[in-house]
Amino acid sequence: MTKSGVLADHQIRDMIASGGIAADAPIEDGQIQPASLDLRLGQTAYRVRASFLAGRQRTVKERLADFQMHAVELEGGAVLEKGCVYVVPLMERLTLPQGMTAAASAKSSIGRLDLLTRIITDQGVEFDRVPEGYDGPLYVEICPRSFSVVAKPGQMLNQIIFRQGKTLMSDDDLRSLHAQTPIVSGDPVISDGLGFSVDLEPTDGTLVGYRAKPHTGVVDLSKLDHYDPAEFWEEVHTKDGWIILDPGAFYILVSREAIVIPPMQAAEMAPYLAMVGEFRVHYAGFFDPGFGYADAGGSGSRGVLEVRCHEAPFVLEHGQVVGRLVYEHMAAMPAALYGREIKSNYQGQGLKLSKHFRG
Repeated sequence: MTKSGVLADHQIRDMIASGGIAADAPIEDGQIQPASLDLRLGQTAYRVRASFLAGRQRTVKERLADFQMHAVELEGGAVLEKGCVYVVPLMERLTLPQGMTAAASAKSSIGRLDLLTRIITDQGVEFDRVPEGYDGPLYVEICPRSFSVVAKPGQMLNQIIFRQGKTLMSDDDLRSLHAQTPIVSGDPVISDGLGFSVDLEPTDGTLVGYRAKPHTGVVDLSKLDHYDPAEFWEEVHTKDGWIILDPGAFYILVSREAIVIPPMQAAEMAPYLAMVGEFRVHYAGFFDPGFGYADAGGSGSRGVLEVRCHEAPFVLEHGQVVGRLVYEHMAAMPAALYGREIKSNYQGQGLKLSKHFRG
């Protein structure tokens, strides 16, 4: 019987060997992260009229018959247009045992592109959640918000974690963990997880973030360290410790705190209370064991915030709490840690655009 917690990399490999995780093409070592599995796009994207969930009595294939407009073959690369909604079958499928659930999230570089990607399942009633006992295919809904993108089969936009039993750490557990291994710089704000705030008073200069330009070229997801940031982003500067968020605009900001995920924990970024302001604070949600951890090449890493303002212009001030990290127990120690054995683009990061942009 697997101990309760988030499955580690070697346990994910065991699931692959036993057939609990299967795929159209062999799963590659590079897909397996310390506490998650990267999921690959299949061959075809279906343009649909609207975002949807299958619902308890339906399959995604049945719903596609209702909403599909046309099919786009991804082989060789195809443009997924800004403002459109696509559903793509993934190469992987799951057979989960009772007591095990799964949860998905956009990968960090994908969230930083303002690319809304969410996993849907047959009989599904929630995005990015796979219930215990699920046996079936996985699909991803893709909605480019700021930039049109070029996508190809096999690309990895999403990651999935597997939870055995109860995994969440209580606030008391978090306080004890922080006393043993500090999980955040400064005094922790612990309430239903670890609160974090926005940094709008940088140590050097006045650059505090980036705002996506409204009319740009496409981003080819296969091209790394390639694009000039100035063609896609406006720099956001302030000397006053506050900025005004424009409704509908997308921003890349950074947390004031440096965050640590110890080896026997994983974490998920969660929204903060709606009462603090009408804005969304993230797309990419998972933090692997070892993120910011000193023995894995970090000394605390700041969280990059993907922010979209909703109804009205909103003043965001330095130090304002904008989100929280929910920590979870691992079921076992990972064989590899983020930033040590795993090549990690964002270990020790500050304010940073996705890896598609130069600089």
